[in-house]
Amino acid sequence: MLNEREDAFRVLLLWLKDGLFIKESGLSPFAMELALGVCRRHLYLEYFVKSLTKKMPSREACVILEMGLFQMFFMDVPDYAAINASVELAKSANLGESTARLVNAVLRSARRQGEPALPPQRVRRVSVENSVPEWLVRRWFDVYGGDRAEALAKATLDRPTEWIRVNLQKTSAPVLAEKLGITGASILYDRYIEVPRDVGVKLLLATPEFVNGLFSFQNPSAYEVVKLLDLKPGLKVWDACAAPGGKTALMAEMDSSLEILASDSSSSRLEKMQDLMTRLGLKNIKTETIDLAAQDSAALSSKFDRILLDVPCSNMGVIARRPESVYRMTPDAINEIAELQFKILENASTALAPGGRLVYATCSPDPTETTRVIARFVKAHPEFVKVGEPVLPGLKDSRLDGFFAQALEYKK
Repeated sequence: MLNEREDAFRVLLLWLKDGLFIKESGLSPFAMELALGVCRRHLYLEYFVKSLTKKMPSREACVILEMGLFQMFFMDVPDYAAINASVELAKSANLGESTARLVNAVLRSARRQGEPALPPQRVRRVSVENSVPEWLVRRWFDVYGGDRAEALAKATLDRPTEWIRVNLQKTSAPVLAEKLGITGASILYDRYIEVPRDVGVKLLLATPEFVNGLFSFQNPSAYEVVKLLDLKPGLKVWDACAAPGGKTALMAEMDSSLEILASDSSSSRLEKMQDLMTRLGLKNIKTETIDLAAQDSAALSSKFDRILLDVPCSNMGVIARRPESVYRMTPDAINEIAELQFKILENASTALAPGGRLVYATCSPDPTETTRVIARFVKAHPEFVKVGEPVLPGLKDSRLDGFFAQALEYKK
């Protein structure tokens, strides 16, 4: 399995150097588990390496050591196999005999000594133990209090639940579950099937049922967001930040009489949506490239009955699913993205028809990106009123992604 470890090593280096998204790297299941696991626990593994060395090794050596430690302490890999494979990896990566010897010595020391003691101070301990940057843990302590902050940090280490969304225009959830051999499946909203841990996502992607558009992959939190739109037959709907198209497709599957415009600022991401629409057999969607940050499209002169605005965000609510995101965040970046979110909301709102409804959604629960954006918008535009309380699907079911969604109505 040296080749798979080499692939994971290469991808981890690209992540650290260039910010590569690991899930987009096409790794084998073992290599993906290893790479995502190291990413997810990077700060803890780095702390572990520091406890075992007088001087931090090179980046390449550190990655190999983190991979070795992860296999020894968090995967079902025998210690001797993890150590030997890590030494061979150092050699195959042309890091020299001295690095190979270092890897061997450090990992053998880890096997003897076990995991290091954690820092005594609580914020620092939660940060190290769960690989969440200390500034972010402190932010969570300030916003949510210590116990919930610690629970949020622990949740980032969870392996996220995978779900498939059944295309009810073509089949039903029980019938599809039987075809896929998923016995005793958990089904939500009559259209989502929980994928058991022992069922590989790659295997499902290769099934004729997927190829023929009987299902897609989507977390049920998307349905909770879309429900807020209160869709009715024949309405004109704009999914204004649509790519990669999961919520657009959900709406089209729910009601083929809807007239849906799906837009995004990226034309290349919209092109990929064409394949999705073709596979699912959806006929009621049109696409258009619209940069809402610039408000430069004629589409804004149109009026829509419903607008879905799933804005760009920090991804703070889906760190377990996108572990790279936690290392990209900074306080300044969150403030900057909140300004972008507000601008997108203002521009999109001009296309809502009187009496229409807009749903503002993010996959972050942070107040800077959610309630504060809404409060600022409603204060500046009193003709828009909040409808009910925000929806936070992840709070009621830990298997659901950490979305925030708020419905607004145009009362003018």
